[in-house]
Amino acid sequence: MGTIEKRELAGFAEALRAEERAAGTVEKYGRDAAEFAGWLGERELTREAAAEWKEELLASGLAPVTVNAKLSAVNRFLTYLGRADCRTKYLRIQRRLFRGTERELTKGEYLHLVETAEKQGKHRLSLLMETVCATGIRVGEVRYITVEAARAGRTDISLKGKIRTILIPGKLCRKLLKYAEKQKTASGEIFLTRSGRGLSRRQIWAEMKGLCKAAGVAATKVFPHNLRHLFARTFYRACRDVAKLADVLGHSSIETTRIYLISTGAEHARRMERLGLIC
Repeated sequence: MGTIEKRELAGFAEALRAEERAAGTVEKYGRDAAEFAGWLGERELTREAAAEWKEELLASGLAPVTVNAKLSAVNRFLTYLGRADCRTKYLRIQRRLFRGTERELTKGEYLHLVETAEKQGKHRLSLLMETVCATGIRVGEVRYITVEAARAGRTDISLKGKIRTILIPGKLCRKLLKYAEKQKTASGEIFLTRSGRGLSRRQIWAEMKGLCKAAGVAATKVFPHNLRHLFARTFYRACRDVAKLADVLGHSSIETTRIYLISTGAEHARRMERLGLIC
């Protein structure tokens, strides 16, 4: 294969699973590590080579935050290989004051997506979107939405050695149990494929993307994690407690939660106008 062997990539994935990393994290880190290994080819693994890869990522036009995400994965992989000496520094990114509207999903657009899924007979997808958006769970945590959880109105999610309790709204519980009854699911996970397996992140992503045109929502806004962002913004507007929101989302750092709450450029502009500093 080259300087980095397939068994090392496989071992890296196993090490991440042993650390109880989320399935999505294992997949992403493995994909980025494999990308780096393919780029490196037969060349010697050195700090200079890793730095060159970083420069090529930048030159390719990737956003700085995307470059840093790839560096995070590869740096973790290099540590696993015992080659921490080859790790590269992350790009320094100034904290954003606001974000563009091209990726922010509004509540109205979310409702259009749910309505479109229902009209197309995609009841599992519409209910899944409602579940993620109404609870704030990660798409990789959908497996914790079980018949038992719907009956109890809560579920305990275990991730990275931490357990947090998620409350499930009563109306959603009733919809989940009704759906489970129709699917003849008496216990266990509610969102399953026809073969009885759990839904993958990729499958959920693809099904959501399939709604864009009919719902009239830009594809740049439609991906599972954006439902979690919408929940976070809506929850914060209701309680104005960032620490509580961090607990609900399962964030170790409030700084991570703050990223979810960055306002759009339009909102930022309106606040600037209200300052009244123009004569």
